[in-house]
Amino acid sequence: MTSPAAPSPTPPPWPHCAEGTTTTDPVGCRGVHVTGHTRCLAHLPSPDRAAHLAALVPGSNVDHRGTTFDGPLLTALLDALRDPITARPRLGSALFEAATFTADADFRGATFTADARFDTAAFTARARFDRATFTDAAQFERATFSADARFDRATFTARAQFYGATFDSHAQFGDVTFTANAWFNRATFSAGAWFDGAAFSADARFDAAEFGAAADFGDATFTARARFGAVIFSADARFDAATFGADADFGDATFTARARFGGTRFRGNASFADTGFVGRVMFGRTRFHADATMVGAVFDSEAFFGGTVFEEHANFAGATFRGTTLLGPLECRGRLILTGAVFGVPATIQAVATAVECVRTRWDSAATMRLRYAYVDLTDAVLTNNPVTIATHTAPFVDTYGIAVDERAMTGTPDIRLGSLAGVDAAHLVLTNTDLTECRFFGAVHLDQLRLGGETAFARTPPGMDVRRVVPLRWTDRLALAEEHHWRATAPGRARLRAGWATAPPQPGPAACPPGPPALAALYRQLRKAFEDGKDEPGAADFYMAEMEMRRLDRRPGRGHAERGLLTAYWALSGYGLRASRALAWLLLAMAATVLAMVLWGLPTSDPKPLTTGTQAAPGQPVSLTTDNPEPVLTGPPRTRLTGKRAEKATRVVLNSVVFRSSGQNLTTAGTYIEMTSRFLEPVLLGLAALAIRGRVKR
Repeated sequence: MTSPAAPSPTPPPWPHCAEGTTTTDPVGCRGVHVTGHTRCLAHLPSPDRAAHLAALVPGSNVDHRGTTFDGPLLTALLDALRDPITARPRLGSALFEAATFTADADFRGATFTADARFDTAAFTARARFDRATFTDAAQFERATFSADARFDRATFTARAQFYGATFDSHAQFGDVTFTANAWFNRATFSAGAWFDGAAFSADARFDAAEFGAAADFGDATFTARARFGAVIFSADARFDAATFGADADFGDATFTARARFGGTRFRGNASFADTGFVGRVMFGRTRFHADATMVGAVFDSEAFFGGTVFEEHANFAGATFRGTTLLGPLECRGRLILTGAVFGVPATIQAVATAVECVRTRWDSAATMRLRYAYVDLTDAVLTNNPVTIATHTAPFVDTYGIAVDERAMTGTPDIRLGSLAGVDAAHLVLTNTDLTECRFFGAVHLDQLRLGGETAFARTPPGMDVRRVVPLRWTDRLALAEEHHWRATAPGRARLRAGWATAPPQPGPAACPPGPPALAALYRQLRKAFEDGKDEPGAADFYMAEMEMRRLDRRPGRGHAERGLLTAYWALSGYGLRASRALAWLLLAMAATVLAMVLWGLPTSDPKPLTTGTQAAPGQPVSLTTDNPEPVLTGPPRTRLTGKRAEKATRVVLNSVVFRSSGQNLTTAGTYIEMTSRFLEPVLLGLAALAIRGRVKR
């Protein structure tokens, strides 16, 4: 048992009773003098006390600072002030500073029509202020309530100050009405504190207060600003169905046990910056009408946000999640900011959001982000040895209460759009049903291990004709990275080729130059490997073509003209072996040219007949014969050679050349060389066309 504190040697600032002065207590009784006497009410002789109380009427001012009240004395005082009509005490100015109430202090239903001052008062038994009315300032600064303190349904129409008050037992403020400021800064609630249904019409301040047991603010209404900065909740804290009409500040607060905000409404900015949630925190069905700030918050246990609605931005920048996390299903009509957040355990994020910012976000465990409508930025995100899946949720979310998440405020398609993977190690990243049209890949590593599933959309090259060339060419479309668009949109000369390339969106800070062909070729090479591993041959073919295109457009010093010339020929003949129509067109053109050359110069005018000559040495001797094949010759002008018969022969020769067969036709010397050229070039073009067709149909 703790020994009582020694009496203070400092006398109070009012004329005091001094009854019971001793050597150890030179001040004695600190009760203020009753008017016209030199003793306090407690030590006033009985006749004088009776006369004093008889002189009081309802609404009288009373001054009993420092006085000690036992049960009968307080009852006698309040009876003297009791209104005969309402049967309730009615006090004017009530000064009870530093007073001590050794028995129940029963002020139930009392009306304080002027200042009520209970600063540093000590209530050693129950304090009952149920249904009391304070029409002027009510001050309980540093008051001590050793037993239950009940203010249920009390009304404070002016300032209510409980700064530094100590509640050693239950503190009940249920359905209390605070019309003016209510200050509970640095108050200590050692047992349960009930503010359920309380109405705070002006500022409510609980900064640095300590709640040692359950704190219940369920159904409370905070019309003006509510401040809970640096508050310590050592047991369950309940704010279910509370309404915060203006800004709510929980910055630096600590919730050691469960924190419940189910169905809470935050109509102003809500700040939980650097708040520590040691126990389970539940924001189910909570609605934030303005910005919600949870910067630097720490969630050591389960964090549940099912059915939560953020009408503006939700800022979790730098937050730490150490317990099982279920962020959602939630709706965020602004930005869901997870910049710098750390997820140390498996996390599931289900959100309908305009944007999700995961810049420098760290996932130390497996995580799944199922999103709708969101623009996602993963710049410099850290994925450590566990898969992180980002996917478009194909159907509207249904929260744990069986209610569909409202999407009427969202615009566009439900597909999520990735803005950047710069600085990300993509080895453990899985993207499903995502739109990568605007995604920037430059700076990411291990893109060859990126896993793509479902319907993944990339940007495409602008289609149409290149009208800046002498011979118009039709450009077929293919998959392209956003960085190629950005580079082509600003590239000078022939690298740009045609209009329609998208420029880079504005970025904060100095504008950075988009990566050029060498970097783009490396990106396309890695992503092509990702497509191949996913058995998407058509997609891999497009990225192979893009890689080759970047190699062809690489103008770095040291790159040989021969290599660029070879790549240009490869592109022109078959689109790097990927454009069957181009290879077939060249094949048909080459065959037509070969047929024409054969008709004009390759086929002789007439087939030469063998000529046999010989001599007989003497009658009866054998005859020696020699047969010669004359060289095929052309006669007549070229126009006479353009006949259907000669064209048919030339066509047979060319068709046989395409499949590596000899026609057996007599040819001129020029025709022989033409056939040799045809047998080399045209099968190559046929093979390129077959290769391109196979690349498009293979899966």
